[in-house]
This record gives sequence, structure tokens and C-alpha cells, in this order.
Amino acid sequence: MQIKRVLNNNTCIAINHDGVSVLLMGPGIAFGKKRGQAVDMAKVEKTFFLKDQATMNKFTDLVIDVPLQEVDASERVINYAKIKLGKQLNENIYVNLTDHLHMAIKRFKEEGISLSNPLKWDIARFYPDEFAVGKKAVAVVKDAFDVDLGDDEAAFIAVHFINAEAGTDAEQNLAIGVTTIVKEVEDLVKAYFHTEFDEQSLNYYRFITHLKFFAQRILLGKHYEDDEDGDLLKTVQVRYAKPYACTLEIRKFIQNKYQFEINNSELLYLTVHINRLVRNL
Repeated sequence: MQIKRVLNNNTCIAINHDGVSVLLMGPGIAFGKKRGQAVDMAKVEKTFFLKDQATMNKFTDLVIDVPLQEVDASERVINYAKIKLGKQLNENIYVNLTDHLHMAIKRFKEEGISLSNPLKWDIARFYPDEFAVGKKAVAVVKDAFDVDLGDDEAAFIAVHFINAEAGTDAEQNLAIGVTTIVKEVEDLVKAYFHTEFDEQSLNYYRFITHLKFFAQRILLGKHYEDDEDGDLLKTVQVRYAKPYACTLEIRKFIQNKYQFEINNSELLYLTVHINRLVRNL
């Protein structure tokens, strides 16, 4: 491969045998090198190629200032997340996580500051797999840099992976808003029925999963297709009177705070989920 652009002593852009630009990293890989010279492949430790050119450009700009060891830590966490989450991740996770870890490590080392995350435990409850990835990131950083970022940072990191799972640009960066709405609705249901929930139960899992998508629709201004049979809703109103009354309280809250109108289909599905959750009380 030939060097196309030297970024720093340890990083360069090179042209591979297919004529594609790739980012190469390794100790001293570009030291004293110039454009057009051959790459010493024995020094190459990492090769990056991101399909989205805009994301590749951002990542390239980022690694100019980020130490190779921190890029390595970020990649290790991303590889772990791919296995743990089993989901397709948006390529922007390489930019967002690398930048986040770099700034968190720098802030801790230079200023001794660890940021507090007020949604830490809610993120841990609603997104346990992503929070586990965040905990893994904290462990990787502790092992590599002797910096303990703690559970607050684990939750911040989890949010990056929640967003990276989103399928569209519009769905990205919704994690904080979704977490807030899920907690608000959960608290409304708890207060209405004066109870706590078994967070390990299948019905609780189904309820929270429904609320995540419900919250996402609120933030995106989308609705279920309102093809609900009016007779079915009337039946639910009678059969599940208290859960339905609770759903009406949720509708009023959402209308007032988020200016989002919950249609009949939304009312029906929320009522059914709430009924499953509280039917044994």
C-alpha cells in the first residue's frame, strides 16, 4: 500500500490494492514518511475503513489528536458491543465513542473530574445490555489507563450504543428523551396503583419495551396506524377499567407536556400492557 496522507507519526491514510482509501495505525508507521511512499506493513496494527465517507472523514480528523492506545480501547469496546448486543451498529459509534473516551480520560487525568449522570440507574434498568457495554468500557479504560470512570460514565457510554442501534438519522440521539419519558410513564403507573413492579418479570419487560417505542413515537411525532376496532376499545374500557383510567391519565400528561395526541390504538395497547403488569395486585 502507498501513503496518501500522513496524519501523525502513528497514523496515515493509504491506498490499498483495490484503490480504496483506508486508515492505518501503528507505532511509527508514518514517521519520516511522505505521500506516495510504501507502507511498512509490519508496523500496521489497525486498519479502518468506514463505508460512510462523512463518518470516515470525521474519524480521520479525530484520530490525529487521539492516542493510538485510546483508539484501541474504543475499538475493543465496540467489538464487545457487537457480540453483546447482537445488533447492527451505525458507523458513527467509532467517532462518538472514541471522542467520548478521549475527553473523559483527559478530563479525569487533567482535572480529576467525573461527571454525574442523573439518569444512570434508569438507563441501567431500561437498557441493561447497553449499560453492560458501558461497564465493559469502564473496565477497559481502568485496565489500560488506571482511570476509574465509574457507573455514571458507564451510563453515558451506554447512551452512545443505544443511539448507534437506531435505524435512521431521525431516530438517533433520542436515548435521553426516551429514557425520560419511559420513567415518567412508569412513575405515573406506579403512583396510580400505589405499587412497585417486579423488574425481572416478563410482563415488566414487555411493558418497558412497549414504552421505549411509544416514547420514540412521541419524540418523532409518529403514531400507530389508528385501525383499532372501536368495539374492541369499548370492551377493554369495561374489562380493564382501572388500567384504562390510568392510560387516560397518561394521555393527559403526554398531551400537556409533549403536545402529542395519543390515538385509540395507542390507548388500547397501553391499557393491555398495564393490565398485564397490575392484574395480580
